[in-house]
Amino acid sequence: MSYPTWSDLNSPSIVPPLGKRKAKSVGPAALMVSADPDMALIRQGFGTWQSRAFFNSRLLIKEDDPLGISVTGPYIGAPYGVMLLESLIAKGARTVIVLGWCGGLSPDLAPGDLVVVKTALADEGTSRHYIDLRGELPAVNADTHLTAKLMDALAAVGANVHIDATIWTTDAIYRETPEKVAWYKEKGACAVEMECSALFAAAAFRTIPIAALLVVSDSLAGADGTWDPGFYKKRFKTMRKQACGIAMALTGELAHGF
Repeated sequence: MSYPTWSDLNSPSIVPPLGKRKAKSVGPAALMVSADPDMALIRQGFGTWQSRAFFNSRLLIKEDDPLGISVTGPYIGAPYGVMLLESLIAKGARTVIVLGWCGGLSPDLAPGDLVVVKTALADEGTSRHYIDLRGELPAVNADTHLTAKLMDALAAVGANVHIDATIWTTDAIYRETPEKVAWYKEKGACAVEMECSALFAAAAFRTIPIAALLVVSDSLAGADGTWDPGFYKKRFKTMRKQACGIAMALTGELAHGF
């Protein structure tokens, strides 16, 4: 029997997110980038950055706008993603955009497609430390208003995007079995990834708006049950660049809206 985490959700942690350290503000708007290749695109293509270690990741602060926008990544998995998110919030972030990759579960999704997440089905162990997930189908939503702004930003550049998506967040990338894929598809999931439900839960707990833009990197939706990796396909690389640009532009807009 595990500890009933829902019973102490109103109790403060003994260890605060930044411990006893004092830290400079990261600015009001932050972009969390899960994939290292996308971090490289942002470092190389979006101005000059101050870069410093941030746990096992990097924290980028715009040199010409040090109090506006920050970018952190890469990260993999719900616990580590939430660790970064908590630290960003403790450093002053008041709104967060998530940029990541996902595997398609629907035949309507192909590598390179863009997905805006509305709901994440929680199949990971971190989110229950932040919200009560005792329901029949544990699920966590992105922030409605920030998600609408993300969709407006995508529409403004004419991006083809799957909106209001339900996704499945899992801890075990190598245990996406046919049975699990079928079950989560039946529950409405069109894609799978490893962080969103936990990030949404932690952000809700801290009353911070969060929204997520994902690029489909591979597909688990083949009729014969095979996996289609799209990581090296030209369209995936092209759409990653577009997603980076959209996420950066929106984060900058949000930063200067405070």
